[in-house]
Amino acid sequence: MLIVLTGIDGAGKTTAARGAVEAARRAGSKALLLRNHAGRRNLTQWSARTGVPLNPHLADALETVIRTFNVLVSHARAHTFPGLVVMDRHLYCQLGLRSVRGLRHGRFVPWLLRRLPAPDLVIHFDIAPEQALERILLRGTDTETLEELTALSDGYRALPEYPDFHRIDAGGAPDEVLDALTDAINGAAAGAGWISAKQSTPLR
Repeated sequence: MLIVLTGIDGAGKTTAARGAVEAARRAGSKALLLRNHAGRRNLTQWSARTGVPLNPHLADALETVIRTFNVLVSHARAHTFPGLVVMDRHLYCQLGLRSVRGLRHGRFVPWLLRRLPAPDLVIHFDIAPEQALERILLRGTDTETLEELTALSDGYRALPEYPDFHRIDAGGAPDEVLDALTDAINGAAAGAGWISAKQSTPLR
């Protein structure tokens, strides 16, 4: 079973993903967490250190190569894994970032999305950009602006696939967000018949 997580930075995707995978393992299921980063934080930090601004087209090209490679490797691993696979970010995220930069979606990434195995569920972490920014400032590991987070939030909503995403409220406490995520996974698993009588323990 393949679950993909999307959402703006600061939404708590990675923390909840780790918790969901750990819960699945405690419940006796095989579970794997795969992260599809694009190297955006490293590129931003390099640009800040060197004082060299990144052209939006160049930044997108570099990130697309890195993210596409990670997504392809993740799908190859997921194909042979006999259990729950949770992917933290996907190509949807790169398309959302293009909206931030004022770039078109292009043809390659949407084409690749159609060719890759469809996730059983895409879960979008919905959070106000203002709250996401507060979290980012508290962790102090990367830099975002309210304008960028708002544009990325709007970029996700503009995706043609967005109406089919399962949206959860990511503005609550970590335990509440994890509960919402595990409920969504359990519901999708039950609907797909993935949870057998032997594996009927909820992912808690």
